[in-house]
Amino acid sequence: MDNENSANTAAQGIPDVLPVLPVRDVVIFTYMILPLFIGREKSVHAVESALKSGRHLLVCAQKEESTEDPGPSDLYDVGTVVQIMRMLKMPDSRVKILVQGVNRARVTGYRQVEPYLEARIETLPETTPVVDATAEALLRAAREQSEKVLSLRGLSSPDVLAVLQGVEDPGRLADLIAANMRMKIEDAQHILEAADPLERLRLVNAQLQREVEVATMQAKIQSSAREGMDKAQKDYFLREQLKAIRQELGESEGEGEDDLEGLKKALDKAGLPKDVRKEAAKQLRRLSGMHADSSEANVVRTYLDWLVDLPWKKLSRDRLDIAHAKKILDEDHCGLEKIKDRILEFLSVRKLNPQSKGPILCFAGPPGVGKTSLGRSIARALGRKFQRLSLGGMHDEAEIRGHRRTYIGSMPGRIIQAIKQAGTRNPVIVLDEVDKLGMDFRGDPSSALLEVLDPEQNHTFSDHYLNVPFDLSKVMFICTANHLETIPAPLRDRMEVISLPGYTLQEKVEIARKHLLPKKIAENGLAENDLALSDAALEKVIREYTREAGLRNLERELSSICRKLARRKAEGKKGPFKVEPGDVEKLLGAPRFVEDEKEKRLMPGMALGLAWTPAGGEVLTVEASVMKGKGGLTLTGQLGDVMKESAQAALSYIRSRADALGVDPSFVNKQDIHVHVPAGATPKDGPSAGVTLTTALISALSGRRVRADLCMTGEITLQGRVLPVGGIKEKILAGVARGLKHVIIPQQNVKDLEDVPRELLKRITVHPVHQYDELLPLVFESGSGGVSRSRKAKKTAATSEETAAVAARPARTAASRRKNAAEAGA
Repeated sequence: MDNENSANTAAQGIPDVLPVLPVRDVVIFTYMILPLFIGREKSVHAVESALKSGRHLLVCAQKEESTEDPGPSDLYDVGTVVQIMRMLKMPDSRVKILVQGVNRARVTGYRQVEPYLEARIETLPETTPVVDATAEALLRAAREQSEKVLSLRGLSSPDVLAVLQGVEDPGRLADLIAANMRMKIEDAQHILEAADPLERLRLVNAQLQREVEVATMQAKIQSSAREGMDKAQKDYFLREQLKAIRQELGESEGEGEDDLEGLKKALDKAGLPKDVRKEAAKQLRRLSGMHADSSEANVVRTYLDWLVDLPWKKLSRDRLDIAHAKKILDEDHCGLEKIKDRILEFLSVRKLNPQSKGPILCFAGPPGVGKTSLGRSIARALGRKFQRLSLGGMHDEAEIRGHRRTYIGSMPGRIIQAIKQAGTRNPVIVLDEVDKLGMDFRGDPSSALLEVLDPEQNHTFSDHYLNVPFDLSKVMFICTANHLETIPAPLRDRMEVISLPGYTLQEKVEIARKHLLPKKIAENGLAENDLALSDAALEKVIREYTREAGLRNLERELSSICRKLARRKAEGKKGPFKVEPGDVEKLLGAPRFVEDEKEKRLMPGMALGLAWTPAGGEVLTVEASVMKGKGGLTLTGQLGDVMKESAQAALSYIRSRADALGVDPSFVNKQDIHVHVPAGATPKDGPSAGVTLTTALISALSGRRVRADLCMTGEITLQGRVLPVGGIKEKILAGVARGLKHVIIPQQNVKDLEDVPRELLKRITVHPVHQYDELLPLVFESGSGGVSRSRKAKKTAATSEETAAVAARPARTAASRRKNAAEAGA
């Protein structure tokens, strides 16, 4: 009763207007004593004002702790009037005050906001309820719950329990317990605002029940942690004993434990995915129980080292600047405009949609045309790491998928090795010579590549050695091939083929000037101005010493020239050394390919055909000879089955139209025919020689000569139709290099002329034909039984003049272009 009277007396001395002190994270209850640190300027002014008048202050909690300058709307309306018992100014301009809760009060309005908050208040009177059975039950429950919480937290003491037992007023007990509980500001404010003491005690009981549950769970967690710590201490003690035993036996290496700890830290920093981290932890536990010198420990340690070294999360940042990429492609490569455009389109799509999976590019073409260097240029343009894998002759599936760890000397596959060497998860990897993959009893590497190159599967690529999935979806794979026919169809289906047929004379001159010659001058120790190679001399080297689609032989010849001039410089001679056409033969010897090789006039039975080879186009001479016999046909020159069938079809066509072709029909019974294609050591096959074989046979049987400045390609049917073939650009390149003036192609191949450079079409006349009859006025010399400039020939030649315009037209469809480019034959 004395406390109640004093409280009422204090409440009566409280002014109606008080400074307001906002607090962030505490609700003050009546009779509560606690220190407060005041740092905000407004709050300091409020404290100073309270000290000047009665030392009373209204403390209100903020609704949001983060509010730095709270206004009236940011504070709760119900707070606690406190009396400042002590005040101390700190060195850092803050103020420390000790306050005691006096009475609850409600804000009825604010008188001012600046320089501090000041509010009109009304005190909330404290009613004394009748202590009946309900009140007694609430009092007992509150005491018991409090004791239980204190016991669970290890804070129970006789003094505290005596204080709880000594309080009989429900409101006073509720305020006492609430002042010492951990509660959210909202819950504590709800208790403070409750006018009825029994309601406050009921709310406190609910909070105590929740606190008991939390304290029980916390005690359980602490008990489990303590047990874990006890086990860890026991394990540590046992390990120390084991270490001492090993030292006595002389088996211990002092760094063993350090290695394990370092390996564990490295695995933690490696950014392993969840599944991989689980496997690594399992293997690390196995390793900790093994002897350091055991073979199994070495296998596990090597495996964990691989997991640490792989770039699980490290990515190169793509530089998707199309103008920059175009500049790099133009710097590194001359010509190849269509290929560059396709690469820039690929990069543009990547820029607009970084998540796009896109196709796997496959550069197909003869050796030395720059397939691998294109991949290196793409990596440089993107700012990615570059890795190259040579697949030529690979016939073991484990080379791709890796070996299982059960084998001695096992290691991951080449794909994972390349990613480790690159150090990033998104390098550019060139799979070189994908057409030369082998297959034997050790598996099929091309089938293993299906998962690697399939964007729908390679995000969970599983290497046999790692035995955990690795994401390859960010890797940019580029394949290169010489032959498309030898690539398995399912693998080829996953790639977009881009053909690189070869370079013209002008392109080779430009590439040699910009790239090859400076490189070879530097490699051979010469200065830039030591060598003056004229354009005429360079063209002579290309024309008479190299005959290829690519640039490798040209590079060798330029290197040979530089070596010989380097010797002169080393012997004391001073440059610059000028190389003119007359000097080339002195430096490189006799020309390997002489322009005069081509016959000025062909013998009867000879015809010039065009062939496609992995090294580019080639001009083939087909010879037919007639002799007395009984109609036999002999084929030599190591011809394939398709070429033999073309010869049979050509012979049947001639027999069916012997009179119209000017051939004696009785040759079938009186004469034997021998067809030979020189360079017999080289295998030759394909349908492209059909029209050439037909022309050579007609020339041999009729005695008419075929024009020496004309070559031809096309497949022949029994009805005389000329069907389309592949490799038109390469074949026309070969015809121009040989110095021929006319070329006959199938009518359906006119669309392929768009890939042929304009300067080539100016140097050779293209004659498209649909039926073999259209060839007759074109192929035979005048005066040898053929009509060289008949009306029909003029019409065909006029048609050829339109080919330049036709070449400018776009192809009908990309599919038809790929289909014809894929057809290769001799």
